[in-house]
Amino acid sequence: MWKTGHSLIKSKMKETGAPLAGEMSGHIFFQHRWYGFDDALYAAVRLIEAVSASGKSMNEIVDEMPKSVATPEMRFPVDESRKFAVVSEVLHRLSGTDARVDSTDGARVMTKDGWWLLRASNTQDVLVARAEAKSKAGLKRLMQQIDDQLAQSGIQRTESVGH
Repeated sequence: MWKTGHSLIKSKMKETGAPLAGEMSGHIFFQHRWYGFDDALYAAVRLIEAVSASGKSMNEIVDEMPKSVATPEMRFPVDESRKFAVVSEVLHRLSGTDARVDSTDGARVMTKDGWWLLRASNTQDVLVARAEAKSKAGLKRLMQQIDDQLAQSGIQRTESVGH
């Protein structure tokens, strides 16, 4: 896990020697054959190759994966001067709790329901959030945690914040 951003991911991939890296935006980087190569068609061909080598169908592979529900990327307009401060405020509030938090790229909080992330965009005046849970009820609880943290920093989520 590392910070979001094309160049940041590629640098970390090179630093760690990772064979594969990707980010939620859909960028997938390969070390094997084409170091750092990022192309959707190439990724699709490599997926077909991997599925073929597994001896299983794509449906079988997907069926073996853990099931989860997730939000789309949510974006909250915020003044440039506040976006990193809000993330810092959230991290500060969570530091005094028993929450499991990873601050590699914003505030990523892991719970028994799943996880949520709040981070400042590197390129726009927005905060970005997403959540993933084992159930719809768990996702609702995670979204409530995001809403609570945003409200404590003076930001209210609206339903029209999807990407």
